Amino acid sequence: MPGNTFGQLFRITTAGESHGPGNVVIVDGVPPGISISVDDLQVDLDRRKPGQSKIVTQRKESDRPEILSGVFEGKTTGTSIAILIRNEDQRSRDYSGIKDLYRPGHADYSFDAKYGFRDYRGGGRSSARETTARVAAGVIAKKLIQEEFGGEVIAYVSQVGDIQAQLDDIANLSLDQVEKCADGSANIVRCPDPTAAEQMIALIDECRKAGDSIGGAATIVAKGVPAGLGEPVFDKIKADFAKALFSLPAVLGVEYGIGFGCVNMRGSQHNDLFTTSDDDGSNKIVTKSNRHGGMLGGITTGMPIVLRAAVKPTSSLPIEQETVTRDGSPATIQTKGRHDPCLLPRFIPMAEAMIAIVLADHWLRWKAQKRGTSVD
Repeated sequence: MPGNTFGQLFRITTAGESHGPGNVVIVDGVPPGISISVDDLQVDLDRRKPGQSKIVTQRKESDRPEILSGVFEGKTTGTSIAILIRNEDQRSRDYSGIKDLYRPGHADYSFDAKYGFRDYRGGGRSSARETTARVAAGVIAKKLIQEEFGGEVIAYVSQVGDIQAQLDDIANLSLDQVEKCADGSANIVRCPDPTAAEQMIALIDECRKAGDSIGGAATIVAKGVPAGLGEPVFDKIKADFAKALFSLPAVLGVEYGIGFGCVNMRGSQHNDLFTTSDDDGSNKIVTKSNRHGGMLGGITTGMPIVLRAAVKPTSSLPIEQETVTRDGSPATIQTKGRHDPCLLPRFIPMAEAMIAIVLADHWLRWKAQKRGTSVD
């Protein structure tokens, strides 16, 4: 089945299904000498895993990664890295009653239309369970960009339903602000605006109790990214970011910078004016505002990269919905199993991983083509 590989020089290939033995990723192009351990991988896998709180699916998975190759004595060797995350808490019986029914909002019909056969247990290959492998690969990408140019990727839940976070300075957002509340407890919705976070949790819980779900949006910020990454025309870095985010389950929209806010602006309002910054003594070229989201012509400008992804409500619902069988007969369906009433809290590390993978790939591509120059 094609379409399982992403990236050029930093390249990942994944395999696995929701109810199979496990999910695996092979990561190629990682330079030697980067420190990687199971504990490093576990941090982001724990942020993604089910069962974290009352507002996510209660499926219980330890998501303990196994590094099968490419790491020796805690360092990458430069060869292919293989990582396996085993499935432990599948309940395939929950899906036996719907094997001949098409779940609204799912890829059941489209997989049947393409292959004439599908794994109906939890969505098979179309399940978000596959993203465990990407999150593991993303940890390696985060390590690479941090060591190479001080890059950092942080995402947060910026909207659930009609509740929007209000943040004054996302360019200086820290991971602790996303992951922890002011009292040090876990921020289970991963929204750094305390007032909005409380309202989001209440809305998600309300939907959960009603047997329904709710959508929202995530904002992703990449900091410390140098100017000059990306390629003209077809390999613009903004295009690769969009593909990376759209490849994640449930993403229905992607924008960067001011995004769709540009449609009612004049050029004089939209343009970010160039100036210089002498904060570090480098007289660095910057812009006074960042409506361009850190990219011009598909190439990074050195300003923070800001993207936003719209994530649909969870499609699997316990309430009765109309559908059809595989032969087109009318039917009704209620989806059993354990599902997130809102996908956003667990989506955050997935989004970070894909953006970090794109940055790692374009950094290596830039290094491969540079001639005696350096990126600021």
